[in-house]
Amino acid sequence: MGLTEEELDRLADVVRLQPTKNAELIEAWGVESGSEVHSYLENHLKEYYYRDDDSLIRATAEANDLVDVEPGIEADEVARGGVPSVIRVPELEARVFEVVAGPEDRSESVVSVLTKLRETYGVDPEAGEVRRALQSLRRKNVVEVVYRTVPTFRLAVERDDVEVEIAE
Repeated sequence: MGLTEEELDRLADVVRLQPTKNAELIEAWGVESGSEVHSYLENHLKEYYYRDDDSLIRATAEANDLVDVEPGIEADEVARGGVPSVIRVPELEARVFEVVAGPEDRSESVVSVLTKLRETYGVDPEAGEVRRALQSLRRKNVVEVVYRTVPTFRLAVERDDVEVEIAE
């Protein structure tokens, strides 16, 4: 039996956002809780997703073939602990990638990245949105966290080593 249109749409979100977690799917699917996400995954998409060693949600190869979207990352590379050569991210994440401190620079706080976004692009996202963007880039292995008084961030790779595509 094939997947319904809703199941295919939600599976496409898993593929597009991977590696992801319940909180990102709550937002994407407009549901109330992580338990609703977990329940839906188990009851509708069990054959098409798995959780990696860090408990992040990833799509199976079969899921990637079923939906007409590009994965958020080149899954095999990151699964091996490597750096993806291409990431497909929302516009805010692409902008964060462009302004966050480089791999040789001193890591910076969320507020510092937010200030750079305001100055460079004239945008004013919430600090929480910037934090989520940084954490999403961290899960894609292109940003690292350095723990000081507060968590700080910098690129884990050279900016030119990763092609950033804006997901629509």
